[in-house]
Amino acid sequence: MRTPAVRRSPAGEGRAWFAGLRAERPLECITLPDDAHRLAADFWVVVLEFAGRGRAWRFADVERAPGDALVDADPADWRGPAGPWRSSMSGEAYRAGVRAVHERIRAGDVYQVNLCRVLEADLAGGPEGEPDAAALGACLAAGNPAPFAGGIHVPRGGALPPVWLVSASPERFLSVADGRVASGPIKGTAATASGLTAKDAAENVMITDMVRNDLQRVCAPASVEVTALLAVEHHPGLVHLVSTVVGALLPDAGWPDLLAAAYPPASVSGAPKLAALDVIAELEPVPRGPYCGAFGWVDGAAGRAELAVAIRSFWWVPQDGGRLRFGTGAGITADSDPDLEWAETELKAARLVALAGGTAQTCEAGGGPVDAEGWRD
Repeated sequence: MRTPAVRRSPAGEGRAWFAGLRAERPLECITLPDDAHRLAADFWVVVLEFAGRGRAWRFADVERAPGDALVDADPADWRGPAGPWRSSMSGEAYRAGVRAVHERIRAGDVYQVNLCRVLEADLAGGPEGEPDAAALGACLAAGNPAPFAGGIHVPRGGALPPVWLVSASPERFLSVADGRVASGPIKGTAATASGLTAKDAAENVMITDMVRNDLQRVCAPASVEVTALLAVEHHPGLVHLVSTVVGALLPDAGWPDLLAAAYPPASVSGAPKLAALDVIAELEPVPRGPYCGAFGWVDGAAGRAELAVAIRSFWWVPQDGGRLRFGTGAGITADSDPDLEWAETELKAARLVALAGGTAQTCEAGGGPVDAEGWRD
């Protein structure tokens, strides 16, 4: 019998926050997807990397209240990177990547690929040894509120594996409640609604169909339906096309089945999914890490969960004195213009990178360009 990869400790330092709840005092940590069956009981905070591996932390104290992300911190306490942001792909390299995807589309290998790059800036730890994740969460909540915002910070040096992730995600990956599952894929981005194009709509419809097919693997026959198609959602500084897919879960469908069916999220991979993942591995020079993965919470006892797609997300790594990272990307189709796709990655990053680079005043103002060249390994 396999021994679960579980790490336990007395209730330790760490916290997480999401819309309507916050959690403190992590008790143990499990590895995903190996121990996904454990999510069927207790309250867990989940972080999955895009490549498919991840962890879940079981928390002792969970407080629920209506409203936005319940982050108990002062945005004025956030001190972001003072220096420039570097990019894993220059503008020239990204445009070349778009053209490479076009070649794969013409060859019949794929129909769409989500091509991404990772930004990073030097950021040392604060007085406690790591940047104040909750303060960044409060900063983003003030300057860029998002429906699936959240974060988790379990510091290094304790008995449990560490994690540092802060997100202003606008996208639902999986919601589970009352035996039903819902997903809200985003495809199509512009500065204003008038800037959305037929290409954006076609991109969204393609990915929505993929999500529908994914959920049919774990839902009752004929129960999966698209309840909203191509809805325009307004977010700070941009708009998205969002569709909603729902279904009734099969009685014996557990978390191992649901993750196997739906992961990674279709909106941040491409179509067909497996072929798109091969192209991503070929063209993107650095791993995405948690970017484009999933994060959120699972309340196994209540049969409820809320997982977001980890876009518009920051994560911190301790290498070389500390680096703050942020991912951005765009969906590439046969109709994609390389210059416009690069501009879309800039649009998605600009406001949040500006927020993370400032103090409370910047948190309130937002905006600003991204200086993102010269990734450093």
